[in-house]
Order: sequence, then C-alpha cells, then structure tokens
Amino acid sequence: MSIVLQEVGKTFQTGGTIFSALKSINVTINMGEFVAIVGKSGSGKSTLVNMMTGIDTPTSGRIRVMETDISQLRSGEMAKWRGRNIGIIFQFFQLIPTLTLMENVMLPMDFCSMYTPKERKRRAEELLDQVGLLEHAHKFPSLVSGGQQQRAAIARALANDPPIIIADEPTGSLDSKTADTVFSLFEKLARNGKTVVMVTHDNDLARRVDRTIVVADGEIVNQYVVQAFPFLEIEQLARLESNKKVLFAPGTVIIREGDEPDYAYIITRGEVEILMNQPNGSEFVVSTLKKGQYFGEIALLRGGKRTTTVRASGREPVEAVRIGREMFGDIVSNSQDTREDMQRVIQRRLEELGQKKAEYPS
Repeated sequence: MSIVLQEVGKTFQTGGTIFSALKSINVTINMGEFVAIVGKSGSGKSTLVNMMTGIDTPTSGRIRVMETDISQLRSGEMAKWRGRNIGIIFQFFQLIPTLTLMENVMLPMDFCSMYTPKERKRRAEELLDQVGLLEHAHKFPSLVSGGQQQRAAIARALANDPPIIIADEPTGSLDSKTADTVFSLFEKLARNGKTVVMVTHDNDLARRVDRTIVVADGEIVNQYVVQAFPFLEIEQLARLESNKKVLFAPGTVIIREGDEPDYAYIITRGEVEILMNQPNGSEFVVSTLKKGQYFGEIALLRGGKRTTTVRASGREPVEAVRIGREMFGDIVSNSQDTREDMQRVIQRRLEELGQKKAEYPS
C-alpha cells in the first residue's frame, strides 16, 4: 500500500465556530495507482491531499504513507521525509521567481542532500528535457508561459525520484490544450510505476484515471456508487450517496418478477443473482451482479412490470443504495451519457436473458 488514511478527521475553529473539513475518512491508495480526487469548491478535497503530504495534520485518525505513520512525525522530520518520498505540484506552480528553472529543479536535491552537485545539475537537465524545457533551463519563471511553468514544477517534483506524486489542481489555471499535455505527463509517470494522486475539478480528466475518489461535504462518496454511474456530475453523485443504504440477508428476494417497479439499486457490498421464472414454477440464474453494478433499472426506464427476480446470493449479506423513482428519473433525464450507458447495459442484459431462455426451454 502507498497511502492509507484511517478514520481521519480535521476540524478548524474560527472564533467560537468549529468547522469539520473532513469526517472519518477511510481511504487506501495502492502503489502505482493513478487516482483523481474530485469535489466542488469547499468539499474538503485539498484538505484531504494536505493530510497525505503532511502539509497539514489530522485532528483525529492515522495516516500511513509508504509504511510511515506521518501523523507522528515532528516538523523537521516531516520536511526531510516529504522531500524524499513525495513530489508536490501546486495549481499556481510556486516556483521561486529569483531562481532559474534549472535552479528550481535542483533545489529539492540540495535540501535533502540527494546526489552530488555534479549529479544534481545533470539530473535537472534530464528532467527538464523529459518535460520539454531543456532549452529554457536558464530562464526565470516569469519568462516562460504558464504551461511551461507547470511542466517545470513537475520536473521539480520529480527531482528526488519520489515514489508518490501529489498534484493539487495542476491544470486548473491552464487552457485545455496545455492541460491535456500536462495530464499526459501524469499518465506517463503512472505507467512508469509512480503513484499519482491528482485533485481536479475537470470531470473529463477524472474519467481517464484508474480510480476517482469523490469528496462531498468532507466525506468520501462510496466508490461503488461512482463506479456504477461514472458519467454523473459531482452534485448528482453526492445526492445518490445521501440515499438510504439497505441491507439484505443472504437469500433474500429483493425484486420479484411481475411486481410494479419502485426502486433501482446500486450494490455496495455482496452479490445478487438475477433469476428467471419458468412456466413450470422452476427458476434459473441468468447472471450474477457484484459491487459497483446496479439493478432494477429496466422497468423504471422502459415502463411495465419487473421482468426478472433479484435475490441476494446465499454467501453474504447484500448492501445497496436504494434509488427512488423520482431520483432515478432525474438521473436519466439530466445526464445523457448516463442514459446512453444505461441503455447499453440494458441491451446486453436483455440479450443475455434471451440466450438463457434458449438454454432453458420451458
């Protein structure tokens, strides 16, 4: 594991008011993952990455990064540890204006006493060449564009070859073309084995990573809700997360064929079996659905009665987010991508149902 947060909370006090920026956060990010953290302004996403980098400390809970409990490190220890293990990239670059791009990249090596002076210069040149800036190595930050400054900041973050790269809104102040170039650099880093954590407000970029963590009001939206409906906007995902989760004992019938539709469900724990009834009273399993998949959508979307029975598998309880008819209607009417994706899922399921019927003639 690269980064593990356990029951992490963070509160701030302003005057007599206490504000909870993070509430009992549990997150694990594995080595080599490329993860996006998204959420609207004020949701707590920047506070979350500040916990991971040790820039800020939790009010409660524990944080382990690369097997080190960073919540126990003193200030001086933290700075040295961070310099060797984490490369940080900020939205507004934070290059030192009185140093050249080359000197900015060399600075973390100097601070952490990494490499010899000769090696530092050679490594800085290699990194600037890697991000396409070698010809600008001796220029000051003010003499290059915003996109070039951000690429220099990426080179600086890589100076000590840290295993983890954390970027807070790295493309937020860039135009779309430059943002795509910078994002491609992150993709390359992830392919080469770095763990990359990127805070972004850009949903399109967030969909290109290995996993998206959605933060809403200081809490993590269930990853399986995000997995089920990856095209929804952050506000819609947060609304779904606020829905009541229901628990079904193993073997419980959740939906019965022929009933009127009332809810759709997203599985967040366990598995369900999709069953088809035979005229002779027997039934057969059409398919099994797991965490991050949904069911109950066909009758709600197309009208009519339930076409299959859905039962919690007999191995473990099933937990699911229950979506009422009205909210379901909002989802499919306000997100064309989600509606089209759902239609594709339904088509596959109906085709699978037809194949199974042919295998089990009445």
